[in-house]
Amino acid sequence: MYLEDFAQFLRDNSHNACSTRKAKEILGLIEADGDTTREYQEYRDFTIESIVREIRFLKEEILKINKKLRELLKKLDLKLETMSGIDVVTASNLVAEIGDISRFKNEEKLACYAGIAPIKFSSAGKGREQKNKQGNRKLNGVFYMLALQQIQISKGSRLPRNQAFYNYYLKKVDDEKKEKTQALVSLMRLLVKFIYKMMKYKIEYQLPQVQNTEVN
Repeated sequence: MYLEDFAQFLRDNSHNACSTRKAKEILGLIEADGDTTREYQEYRDFTIESIVREIRFLKEEILKINKKLRELLKKLDLKLETMSGIDVVTASNLVAEIGDISRFKNEEKLACYAGIAPIKFSSAGKGREQKNKQGNRKLNGVFYMLALQQIQISKGSRLPRNQAFYNYYLKKVDDEKKEKTQALVSLMRLLVKFIYKMMKYKIEYQLPQVQNTEVN
């Protein structure tokens, strides 16, 4: 019974990331460790309990902050969380860094602002592109993490989080022979297009109808 209670506790606090097997592993380590009582144990226990209280307090504060952020997003009538990989924190970061979407004439302007649009150079009649290291680096980081989320493979189902974006990424790598980093930047650029339209027209993300393919 204790094992199941402990396993459920781990699942509840890890968003189902920890399993009964992990609970058994932890309990096994505790049993193998034996009696860990040390000198001044009372003060050691107090320190640990104090840290636990602080963590619980911070978790409660995070819940309160997330609630306020959701209220704000609702007032702004933005539906960014309808896209997989965007939670309330990511949506809030996008809004905070982009601001009023109307200040960007089009998605290309937003891409430049985020430092995602490549810089084109021309020399001796030959053009080439170079990675843009300018722009809002924090916003660039948000799009980078969002792109990684889209091509993430679920450990359980072995399916991509977003099959359409995953297919787009593979096309860049396999068909167009781009490096993975370049393909990821292309995906970031595509995400700018979606986010721009979602914010400008206050619409939900529409998941394209594609067949899910299991990844080996």
